[in-house]
Amino acid sequence: MVNHTKREYPMKKNIFVCPSLIFLLISVSIIIISCSGSTQQPTDVELLGSIENAFVNVAKRSTPAIVGVSSFRRSEDPRSRRQEGSGFIFREDGYILTNEHVVRDSTVIRVRLLDESRYEAELVGADPNTDIAVLKIDVSKGLPVLPLANSEAVQVGQFAIAIGNPFQLNHTVTIGTVSGIGRAFLPDVGIIRYQDFIQTDAWINVGNSGGPLLNIHGEVIGINSLIRRQDNTPATSAVRAGAGFAISSNLVEKIGTQLIANGRIIRGFLGIGMEEVPQGIRVLRVWRNMPAHLSGLQRGDIIIGYNEKKVSDSDEFKMWIADSQVGKASKITVLRNGHERIFNVTIAEMPALQAGRPVETDSVAWRQLGLSVRKLEKGDYERYTFLTDEDRGVIVDMVQENSQIPQGSLITAINGQPITSVQELEAALQKQQELEQFTLDVKSSHGVEKITLPKLTVPLEP
Repeated sequence: MVNHTKREYPMKKNIFVCPSLIFLLISVSIIIISCSGSTQQPTDVELLGSIENAFVNVAKRSTPAIVGVSSFRRSEDPRSRRQEGSGFIFREDGYILTNEHVVRDSTVIRVRLLDESRYEAELVGADPNTDIAVLKIDVSKGLPVLPLANSEAVQVGQFAIAIGNPFQLNHTVTIGTVSGIGRAFLPDVGIIRYQDFIQTDAWINVGNSGGPLLNIHGEVIGINSLIRRQDNTPATSAVRAGAGFAISSNLVEKIGTQLIANGRIIRGFLGIGMEEVPQGIRVLRVWRNMPAHLSGLQRGDIIIGYNEKKVSDSDEFKMWIADSQVGKASKITVLRNGHERIFNVTIAEMPALQAGRPVETDSVAWRQLGLSVRKLEKGDYERYTFLTDEDRGVIVDMVQENSQIPQGSLITAINGQPITSVQELEAALQKQQELEQFTLDVKSSHGVEKITLPKLTVPLEP
C-alpha cells in the first residue's frame, strides 16, 4: 500500500461514516429510548451528538501524534522512487512506528508532523516478517505519543477509527468497526511471516500504511497494513474495495521495543515446513543441517507437543519457536506411525534469508569459506544461550550446504589470529590467500572447538 503520485493536496481532516453505521446508531438510540419510561432519557439527536463528540475528541487528541512518511529509493522508474505512508509517535523522544514496506530499500526517509514541520528520519530497524519498522527523528522537546491498547481485549463489533494519509490527504479520519481478529492469511513467500491481523471496515487505502487503528478511547489497537481484495490478494495500487487489516498492537509493541533495543529481531528457528492436521502439526519438509534434521525429526511426523505445551495452531507454534533462545534445548513430542516419541532439539537462529534480511555473498569469507558473517550485537547476548559478556567475534549468518560450521555460531579466531569484527575476518583471509585451508576457533551450542575448512575454488551461489 504505497503511493507514488507527486500531486500535492491541501490538508484535510475528514470523518467518513458509512450509511449502515449511521442506521445502526439511530436504531440503537431508538431502542434505548423506547425501552425506558423516563422522560429524563436523552433524545436520539442528543445521543448521536454524544457519540459524534466522542469521535471528534479522539481525532483531536490523536492527530498531533500521527505523521506522514515519505521514503525515497534508487530506481530506474521515476514513479517508484518515492513511497508515501503514515506512522505515529511511539515515544516522546522521537521514535516512530510505521510499516516496513513503507520504508523498504529507502535511501532517504522524511517525516512530516501535524504542524507541517519536517525531519530527516533514521531507520532504527525493520522486520519484514511482521511488516513493522521503527524510525527516529531528532527533537529538542518531548512529542505527543499514542498509547497502545491490549489487543487481546479487542472484540469483534467494537468501534475502530483509522487515521492516516491516503493519497496524501493528510490526517484523514475514517470510522468503522472491528470485523474480525486473529486473521492470518498471507503465505510464507521466501520469509516466514508472523501474522495477527485485526480486520476492519473502516475505510483505508494507499497512504494509510503505517498509520494507527484506534479504539474509542484513542488507544492504538493496531497498525494499518494492507487491504485484501476479492481475489484474496493484497491491494497495492489504485483504489480497491476490500477489507482492511491492521497488525495487532501487542505484536507491534513487542517488535517495536526489540527493534529499538537491538536494531533487528533475533528469532529461534526449527527448520521445517508444516501444515495443520486434526492431531497437531504435520511435518512436510525437513531442512538439512537445521535443528529439526539434526535432532531426528522426519517428514510425516505429527508434532503434538512443545516443552509440555499442546501444539495445535501453526501460527502459535511459530511464535513459540521464534521466542525460544538460540542454543536452548527444547522437547518436541511427535506422533510417528501412531506412537509418541520425544526429541531434544537445540533451537538455532533463523537464517537471514528466512528473516527477510540481506545476506552478504559478495565477500571474501563467502567465496573462500562458504560463510556469510555479521557483527556481534548486544541483542545476541540475550538470545544466544552459549554467549557470555566477555565473548568477542563474528556471528555466522549463513553457510553453504553441508558446512562443518554451524549456522549461528561465533567465530573468535582464524589461524590463531583473534577476530572481533567482519572487517578483521575479511582482512585476515585476504592476507592469507595463498593458504589452502583455514582453522577457525568456533563457539556454539556444541561448545568450543577448532574446525578446519578447505579453501573453496568454485564461486558459490547464494
